[in-house]
Amino acid sequence: MNKYILNTGVQVFISNNLNADILSVLLAKPHFEGLSQKELAEQIEAKKKCKNKLPAWYNTPNIYYPKKLHIEQSSSEITAKYKAGIVSGKLLLDLTGGIGVDSYYFSDTIDEVVHCEWNKELHEIATYNYGILKRSNIHTHHIDGLSFLENTELHFDWIYLDPSRRDDSKKKVFQLSDCTPDISKNLELILKKGAHVLLKTSPLLDIASGMQELKNVREIHIVAVNNEVKELLWILDAKTPVTPVSIKTINIAKGGNEVFDFLLLAERDAKTNYSSPMKFLYEPNAAIMKSGAFKIIGNTYGVMKLHEHSHLYTSSVLVDFPGRAFEIIKQVPYNKNALKDLSIEKANITTRNFPESVATIRKRFKISDGGEVFLFFTTNMLGKRIVLQCKKV
Repeated sequence: MNKYILNTGVQVFISNNLNADILSVLLAKPHFEGLSQKELAEQIEAKKKCKNKLPAWYNTPNIYYPKKLHIEQSSSEITAKYKAGIVSGKLLLDLTGGIGVDSYYFSDTIDEVVHCEWNKELHEIATYNYGILKRSNIHTHHIDGLSFLENTELHFDWIYLDPSRRDDSKKKVFQLSDCTPDISKNLELILKKGAHVLLKTSPLLDIASGMQELKNVREIHIVAVNNEVKELLWILDAKTPVTPVSIKTINIAKGGNEVFDFLLLAERDAKTNYSSPMKFLYEPNAAIMKSGAFKIIGNTYGVMKLHEHSHLYTSSVLVDFPGRAFEIIKQVPYNKNALKDLSIEKANITTRNFPESVATIRKRFKISDGGEVFLFFTTNMLGKRIVLQCKKV
């Protein structure tokens, strides 16, 4: 940490130049003693990044910001609050503390939080910011989390970890064995010292693959924000859990949260009902799509599926469905003449179980993006390629 950043004049400059051209800041002559223009620019960029992602940080005076990359890799305030709602108890260990966003929100629902971070600068930044944010129940340690766990006599209600998903060359990875720390190699130690484990993995991790590598999985949480999956969370219990595993999905959106929970075993045993397109069309939200709840979602909401692999649903009466809902205006077979007869020059295009990409379709039929028309290119229950012209409900 460069403590010159905390000087009043520097803090005022940062706040007054959030909309400044960063290149101009970098190329200007040094404004403050003991502080490079690069450091100044980094603070401005990082604070700007926090405006929407971490408003509590952004709106608190004298926060010391880590580099923008660390902000990008951290949990958002929305997802951190969600995780805090999962845990409860007296003592939680944040094994991979980072800049401390998750620990901050865990401290709302846990009596005492232990934050471990091996990177000295990030440890110092988190420790300082907790003081500014007035969180006295977070105890920071400059140490590798696994080393701390091996040597402590404490037993935790919860152990949280968010393994680094970048390899030695800084490339993104998502398989558990490629992340640091490798939880599969250290799971026995973690479960020995914690009653419950909350693990955050890449949204790209295959759920079936994760189930094979992890032990004692009780719940899987899939968290989407504005229909984009942001976090895949695993809850493990030290004691062998009662099966079946519960999967909880949530899409946190401006219009309200969409929640759908189910048992993994129930999805496996469910049977699918199929139908030709009726009056309404439904597309599950991103969290449900990630969960693989393609059979039980139809049974739960009384909607029929178009095709086994299309993951689009239909009904004759409108239902309150967790995802996008549309009224079908017209259905045509997929061919040049049928598309020409629609006379559509501008539309929002979605493909589901269809061999051609959106870009190819736009180019071939000269359809620009946007407008109020929605076109779904998909395959029906008879294996025929069709196009559904819709309007949003």
